[in-house]
Amino acid sequence: MAGRIGRTVAESTPEWPESPRPPKGAPNILVVLFDDVGFSDFGCYGSPIRTPNIDRVAAQGVRMAGFHTTAMCSTTRAALLTGRNHHSVGVGCLANFDSGYPGYRGKIAKEAGTLPEMLRPHGYRNYMLGKWHVTPLTETGPSGPFDGWPLGRGFDRFYGFMDAETDQYSPELVRDNTPITPPGTFETGYHLTEDLVDQSIRYLADHMADAPQTPWLLWLAPGACHAPHQAPADLIKSYDAVFEGGWDAERERRLARQKALGIVPRDTRLPERNEGIRPWESYSADERRVFTRLQSAFAAMLDHTDQHLGRLFDFLEQAGVRDDTLILILSDNGASQEGGPLGFVNAMGPFNFRGEPMEEKLARIDDIGGPDTHSNFPQGWAMASNTPLRRYKQNTHGGGIRDPLVISWPKGLPARGEVRERFAHASDLVPTLLDLIGVQPPEQVAGVAQMPLEGESFAAALTDPAAPPRAKPQYFEMFGHRGLWKDGWKAVAFHPPGTPFDNDRWELFHLDKDFSETDDFAAREPAKLQAMIDEWWAMAEAHQVLPLDDRFGPRFAENSERFRASRSRFVFHAGMGHLPTDVAPDVRARSYVIEAHVALTGGEEGVLLAHGDATSGYSLYLKDGRLHHTLNIGGQKTTVSSDRPVPPTATRLGVSARRSDEGPRTFTLTIDGQPAGSVTATTGFVTLISWSGLDIGLDRGSPVADYPAPFSFTGVLKKVTVKLADDQALDGDAVGEAEMARQ
Repeated sequence: MAGRIGRTVAESTPEWPESPRPPKGAPNILVVLFDDVGFSDFGCYGSPIRTPNIDRVAAQGVRMAGFHTTAMCSTTRAALLTGRNHHSVGVGCLANFDSGYPGYRGKIAKEAGTLPEMLRPHGYRNYMLGKWHVTPLTETGPSGPFDGWPLGRGFDRFYGFMDAETDQYSPELVRDNTPITPPGTFETGYHLTEDLVDQSIRYLADHMADAPQTPWLLWLAPGACHAPHQAPADLIKSYDAVFEGGWDAERERRLARQKALGIVPRDTRLPERNEGIRPWESYSADERRVFTRLQSAFAAMLDHTDQHLGRLFDFLEQAGVRDDTLILILSDNGASQEGGPLGFVNAMGPFNFRGEPMEEKLARIDDIGGPDTHSNFPQGWAMASNTPLRRYKQNTHGGGIRDPLVISWPKGLPARGEVRERFAHASDLVPTLLDLIGVQPPEQVAGVAQMPLEGESFAAALTDPAAPPRAKPQYFEMFGHRGLWKDGWKAVAFHPPGTPFDNDRWELFHLDKDFSETDDFAAREPAKLQAMIDEWWAMAEAHQVLPLDDRFGPRFAENSERFRASRSRFVFHAGMGHLPTDVAPDVRARSYVIEAHVALTGGEEGVLLAHGDATSGYSLYLKDGRLHHTLNIGGQKTTVSSDRPVPPTATRLGVSARRSDEGPRTFTLTIDGQPAGSVTATTGFVTLISWSGLDIGLDRGSPVADYPAPFSFTGVLKKVTVKLADDQALDGDAVGEAEMARQ
């Protein structure tokens, strides 16, 4: 008998898989990645904006004065996550399009493992909150594919948004791999930043309850300070007095503070205003009031985020893990120029060719930062944010690529409140963290052989100001703007879109002696400049930068054609969840028909289909016994109501939109296929619908039309069909301009 059943349990030795063990003393890691925050915007980098909690962390560690990014959000995130150059890993530009070339797929290659994928074999648990934006937006729908989502790239939990931006009061939220409805509204006091910090504390508290001896990585990427700039109204107004002197005076003040703080050398010069920026005093008093309030909204958004980061830092202290936690606080690129010369109260109107005259801005000045605004500040304030650097996000001059980076680890880094001038790049972050932890990058991830890391660790410089400088040269490229840093020198070219690359004028700066790029050596050192240009081309060839492509509109239009043009019919069945805007029906500049199949008994009301939010979108709904359709372009609403009540016998309720070459679009309501009223709108969706997505049976976000959200349908909604006509006529350049403001 014993021979048949084998040994007893007492006689057997079970085999247990060995759990991953982190290196002794491995720290927890908290990365706080801001969006569109300029070099000077933290208080500890010279700003008057109140950031006491960030400043507190800086006083416990190091501020990097030579940290560089890639000029855009998707690209910097790809480099930060992988330790490689962004073109090398396939994210040469934005996650919003796939150009087909290896360097421009909009998705991190499998051969480029991410930081959480590298840490997981060493026992780390990995948590991601906030903005992702390194997955093609055409892959962010409910069917994925999910291999490029946070959980597909090494994170264990995710709570945030997939796109470049989102409304802070009504965000496009995802938990793990599933879209969810935000847990509050503007009316209930909800703001995404507070929610992200709440969830961060929840993840860490849960972690400590379950596995307190296991190290963690928490990657927190708030929406701040990307447009829309949204924050509490009283906090916004508190900054008016701070900034009423204008951007010229503010630049001077910031530079003086930076010199006093040791962030820039004492001999740093302030460059001339960027091209197209007028003196502050050349504007009228009313214009200055509006511009000041738009800047106040930006400042309040940063202040508000700092306040909530303080709660997270306090939690680390109270939990007794602060000394064991390595904190990094940084921005993904310089401040944004997408607000244009005058800024926006609600950019969604101008993006669809509906003007926003100064009189309208002034009339809505107290709405700025609220739930029905999509505000962005004028370029003059972006210039001030980037003090003392030239140009902005998108550009490869200092204003686009030189950013704040605060690092603190009380147990592992002895420095306290010091500044490091050493050049560092976003691709250097992963090698530095692995160096500090004491682990090597894996040779394989999920069975895929890995490309080598391309960044260089700057861990030694964190403890030793005299550590050797970066040995490797570093190239830059974004929309044809180019640059190369090598041995303290920088060659850089600004590229006007649509012009021959050979016509670009290269400049040469000795960054080690000219922080703000004001003394051009191009004429004095032509041989050195040419050698650096030649090296740029060699690096471009090696890192998949080529072919150079400066097109804005065509890349977006080609991507839309590739992924959406073949589909002309959508069927949305009852029970469907939220659909992101990039996989929703593309009703821009075309004719289409929407029809909802319903069962009524009389007296029903609510939304049948809604796409967008209070700033822009469209909605088909029942209210007061009649069928309605509202087109919302930047807050300007055009509504058509049925010319008769909807009978309880009706089974099909719809709207037909007919475009014309002249621009206006006619909307005709239908009840069981019969016309029931029409209106002609003077505006329409020319370049975009909304950055908020689509729902049936309710309006989940801030309301598109004049009803209280979610205004759920009270009848039986069986399905909704959308049929798109083959008459779309997109303005590629206009689409590109709008999409660029989205990044």
